[in-house]
Amino acid sequence: ATLFSASLIASAAAHGWVGTFTVNGKNYAGNEPVEQTPHGIPSVIRQIANNLPVKDVSSTDLICGRSALPAANVATVPAGATMLFDWDTPSGDWFHEVGPIITYLASCGAESCAKFDATKAKWFKIAEQGQDADGNWAQAKLDDGSPASVVLPSNLKAGNYLVRTEIIALHTAQSLGGAEFYPSCSQISVTGSGSGVPAPSELVSFPGAYKAAGSGILLDVYDMKTTYQFPGPPVAAFVSGAPPPPAHAPAPATTIAHTKGTTPTPTVTATKPTGTKVCKNKNKK
Repeated sequence: ATLFSASLIASAAAHGWVGTFTVNGKNYAGNEPVEQTPHGIPSVIRQIANNLPVKDVSSTDLICGRSALPAANVATVPAGATMLFDWDTPSGDWFHEVGPIITYLASCGAESCAKFDATKAKWFKIAEQGQDADGNWAQAKLDDGSPASVVLPSNLKAGNYLVRTEIIALHTAQSLGGAEFYPSCSQISVTGSGSGVPAPSELVSFPGAYKAAGSGILLDVYDMKTTYQFPGPPVAAFVSGAPPPPAHAPAPATTIAHTKGTTPTPTVTATKPTGTKVCKNKNKK
């Protein structure tokens, strides 16, 4: 009973949110979830209601997190900049270690993203980070306080965009509904002279882009026989300078993309944890 209780406490403490969005050395502070901080500060990061994972791929919470609210501010970001997402939890740094980090953009059109309804967003993927050559997952690197790092495409067309970055925790993905999704949206205005835009076939909606029993979502990550396949569409072709897909070609359900901002994912089986891992209470650096 003690081990079970400790496991539940560690699991709950691991659920988190993006606490700081950083670009070109400028930090944009976010807010704790509404249930902890009902009246937050103006931010570029959309505030979520609570820190629980999204487990239903048909829920609108999959867009930007649980009952996410539009943020008041917008960050000005040059195309080609490196974006850093610092994930927080009630007890310190991120805790889960198994699963990818995937990042999307959606155009807000002519209006500021502070006024944009995210349920109308059409998303395209700009990065997917899985395992490195040693089998370590991208999210495991967050455990020491390091932020997730994503490069904005250097040829991206200027405009207003929502950035949707998500952690997918796969430690209980062996059963249907076991994968845990932690999406977060930040509001940016991109500057530059690029002309890069996604092809219509590369655009997806949330919910809708993922299937509960789809590749990369329903699997035993501790007994993978093949290379991990990311859920959702491929990384948009313009990100790597590749030609766009044919206009009428359906986007494949999964992909392994080797593009800037993407970590190649070799076939390396993770080691299933033994015993109970206790959540570490660390101070942010």
